[in-house]
Amino acid sequence: MGGSARNPGVLQGDQASDQSPYQRLSRRMLDISGDRGVLKDVIREGAGELVTPDASVLVKYSGYLEHMDKPFDSNCFRRTPRLMKLGEDITLWGMELGLLSMRRGELARFLFKPTYAYGALGCPPLIPPNTTVLFEIELLDFLDSAESDEFCALSAEQQDQFPLQKVLKVAATEREFGNYLFRQNRFYDAKVRYKRALLLLHRRSAPPEEQHLVAAAKLLVLLNLSFTYLKLERPTTALRYGEQALIIDQKNAKALFRCGQACLLMTEYQKARDFLVRAQKEQPFNHDINNELKKLASSYKDYTDKEKEMCHRMFAPDDNGSTVGEN
Repeated sequence: MGGSARNPGVLQGDQASDQSPYQRLSRRMLDISGDRGVLKDVIREGAGELVTPDASVLVKYSGYLEHMDKPFDSNCFRRTPRLMKLGEDITLWGMELGLLSMRRGELARFLFKPTYAYGALGCPPLIPPNTTVLFEIELLDFLDSAESDEFCALSAEQQDQFPLQKVLKVAATEREFGNYLFRQNRFYDAKVRYKRALLLLHRRSAPPEEQHLVAAAKLLVLLNLSFTYLKLERPTTALRYGEQALIIDQKNAKALFRCGQACLLMTEYQKARDFLVRAQKEQPFNHDINNELKKLASSYKDYTDKEKEMCHRMFAPDDNGSTVGEN
């Protein structure tokens, strides 16, 4: 995240030497709690909507004590931050209020008074009693799961009362959750989210002029499911979802590629070649497709070499001059 509680770069120009670094910093920060218990300084503006109260957020953060250069708490060293739900996974009241003031991509610095942080007792041995703490927080993304969870809990008849745009929005949220879980290598959990999205789209009828919207949403989910089942080492199911995607868009290079990958894993070499050649026709310079074709050629050569060796052993004459397999 960069910076520290006493980073001179954030305090230059302040001449009130009788005040502590946090006191000097606080003079130019925005009060977002109404009692100056949570103060904010935007380092980089974000975009889009504000975080919603029931959202799950993806953040990078570092917490500092005054006069200390190293953070006492940080998740910036993790390769992939964990998705955290407001009101459940975030225990600091100040952090929750701070996040509700942020937009995607925003980077901000906050000061939390003890009431909004670790209280009168602190958190021994790291946090002394009645301590104001500084947090730098970067909001990478957030997903509003409350709307999705409530909608999915309704019966099909109740869901049909809502406009199509509502269904598409909920399905997109479920897919986004699946994408996050996929990036965490939690493929089974990702599959569950993708299937929830697909079920919503499957059972929703749309007028002819809006069917293309449902088809486009289905296509994305089917591609996700095909890839997820490849990761779960279930190529037959991956092929099935890939073929469903091709019903919607028969020239979709990604669907053709997934089907080719699945067939290669199933050692159905001719089918794999057919799918991959079609994919290459749509995207001739796609690095992944071309590499998969090379992989297919190598696998097929190994397969034929083994077949030849097996035939040679079966029909090679033994020491008595007879052929293996003769009576």
